[in-house]
Amino acid sequence: MDARKPSSPSPATPPLDARLTEQRNPRSMRIDQLSSLEIVDLINNEDRLVAAAVSEERLQIARAIDLVVDCLGRGGRLVYVGAGTSGRLGVLDASEMPPTYRTHPDMVQGVMAGGYEALLRAQEGAEDHPGDGAAAMDDRNVDRRDFVLGIAASGTTPYVHGALARARERGARTGFLLCTYPSEELLQSHDVVIAPLVGPEVVTGSTRMKAGTATKMVLNMISTGAMVRTGKVYGNLMVDLQVTCQKLQDRGERILMETLGVDRPEATRLLDASGGHVKTAIVMWRSGVDAAEARRRLEQSGGSISGA
Repeated sequence: MDARKPSSPSPATPPLDARLTEQRNPRSMRIDQLSSLEIVDLINNEDRLVAAAVSEERLQIARAIDLVVDCLGRGGRLVYVGAGTSGRLGVLDASEMPPTYRTHPDMVQGVMAGGYEALLRAQEGAEDHPGDGAAAMDDRNVDRRDFVLGIAASGTTPYVHGALARARERGARTGFLLCTYPSEELLQSHDVVIAPLVGPEVVTGSTRMKAGTATKMVLNMISTGAMVRTGKVYGNLMVDLQVTCQKLQDRGERILMETLGVDRPEATRLLDASGGHVKTAIVMWRSGVDAAEARRRLEQSGGSISGA
């Protein structure tokens, strides 16, 4: 039996809603009578279940990484689509790619029901319009090179379904990330479905909690895995970072000191000569070439330091 499919509920106690995200958690039924410390312990114990639930979806997450890598290799994009907490987490993950991995802002995108305003102030009604989700895919000219990942803890958000349906019509590959049992239709409709079953929330339906934590963990794995696979990490160092602030200047210098065995002044000189790009600086030092030649070699090697 598929572990991700629900077992038949007892006829004596039929659930009012079959979605796990809407079930009541028997362990938190008396949370309103607990002390502050007891509430902390209860939430912490529930959060311990999240990593195990995500681990159960490891094969699906790896499949998603492979899809993203393939699409990026063909000049495509990773596009997250969501509403509410799910949408905000997608936008957050996308927004962290350029400063961390020096990606073009268009390479990883977060699409949010309700747009920018919904990031700052909840606009719950925005999620009810599938046509708006479809229009968002048209606006971004989604095509067969792209991978679009819908994020909806409950699995039912109309905006997300509308976006994914249009993305498929436009030839894109699609995936779905949810925290309840996926329907057979969902499994058949998408290239990958990721469903970490974290169980009912401490506060019924508050999916910003365990479901939100699981979502963040999965998105971290997908985007990080894709960046590693596309040559933006050397060992476990983020060598494709571009220096844009003092913190990144210090990190860039330390990476060069670690990988090249140079002192701080030489690391500073190399970083300045490379235009503030760590990967270029490494190739310059190891190959004895200038910044222009190092960039040319990196471009030819698809961004691989070893290849350059």
